[in-house]
Parts: sequence; C-alpha cells; structure tokens
Amino acid sequence: MREKFNRALIGSTYFQVTQFDLAPGRKSAILLFLEDAAMAESVYKVIELIGTSTDSWEKAAAAAVERASQSLRDLRIAEVAELDLVIEDGKVAAYRAKLKVSFKYEGKD
Repeated sequence: MREKFNRALIGSTYFQVTQFDLAPGRKSAILLFLEDAAMAESVYKVIELIGTSTDSWEKAAAAAVERASQSLRDLRIAEVAELDLVIEDGKVAAYRAKLKVSFKYEGKD
C-alpha cells in the first residue's frame, strides 16, 4: 500500500489529502482538516485511537473520529498512523486503523 500526501487550500482552510493505493486499480482518499489559514496561535493535545470496521480501513478511521467527536470538542487533525487486519479462519474479519487525533487544549490533563 502506497500513500500520497498533498496539502490543499480550500477557501481559508488547509486540508491534508491522503490517497491510498490499496490494490492495483483500487484507490481511496481521505480529506482531513488541518487548520484555518487565519488561525491564531493555539495548543493541541494528541491522543491515539483505534477504529474498527468489517468493511474497510476508511470506515474504521471514520468510526474512530465519529466516536471521539461525541466526547471531545474542536477535533482538528486525524493522522493515520497504522493500518492492520484481524484475521479469523484465514479470512479478513476486521480492518483496524490507528489514528493520532488532535484537539484544542483547554485545560489541565
């Protein structure tokens, strides 16, 4: 699997576009918010999350971000750190995506 990273400016917001070549002829892309071009200086905390899906790595990553957004405010960046599979009886049982997710730091640990 090869990854290509690009940075895109849409309006006044930067996005990281990550394209995955999962297999020959099978491509996928993830668009992640990076920062507002006019953003003031801030501090962000980074945590690691693992999302799972029986369908794909993309859905596993999305599940982790969606769940984190239920309890964390101001999520900013999700970096795919690692992808792996759960194998049962010689078949793929689940896709797992380990993410580094950042959010605006507002207080003590």
